[in-house]
Amino acid sequence: MGSKYTKRYTEEFKRDAIALVDSSGKTVTATARELGISSESLRGWYRQAKADQGEGRRGELTTQEREELRRLRRQNAEQAKTIEVLRKAAVFFAKESDR
Repeated sequence: MGSKYTKRYTEEFKRDAIALVDSSGKTVTATARELGISSESLRGWYRQAKADQGEGRRGELTTQEREELRRLRRQNAEQAKTIEVLRKAAVFFAKESDR
């Protein structure tokens, strides 16, 4: 069972933690234990940092690509709502013109 809230860490803390993994030669799990954070959190930060540096796994998105994807999905949802409103308006006016 996890906690009821998500703890937020600063970007500086994340960068320092990632640098510690690289410089110490210790595993992500051991480093996370020393820092008192979740090993899964540190592992995710580490993987994302490697992807941003072009060293990630094939098909892994960089932070910039993730942000663009999020923006495009939001834009797509807005356009879908607009299209639905226009479709309903077209149906309404088609019925009105038949009278």
